[in-house]
Amino acid sequence: MRALCPDLDMSRTVLVRIFGTEYPIKAEANEEYVRWVAKYVDDKMREVAAEIPLRSAAKVAVLAAMHIVDELLKEREVRRNLLSEVEERTNRLIERLRSIVA
Repeated sequence: MRALCPDLDMSRTVLVRIFGTEYPIKAEANEEYVRWVAKYVDDKMREVAAEIPLRSAAKVAVLAAMHIVDELLKEREVRRNLLSEVEERTNRLIERLRSIVA
């Protein structure tokens, strides 16, 4: 991900706090977006920590990442299905128009 990456040499650095730890994030994205992403990650980690009594922040982070990726993949599937439906409807309309014009 190029927009947010702690290792890239970019001019903008945003200090964010995730699960009690501060991270300097170098990003091309604006500060508000970086903070929004960090808050989302922090919220997910806190949800996991509240549900499962884990002492390790690393384990909480991994489970939070799993939750976030699960959300992402489900949204991608919804999008893929919607695009497929739009394509099918578009093709049917094209065929109807062709039959009318012919």
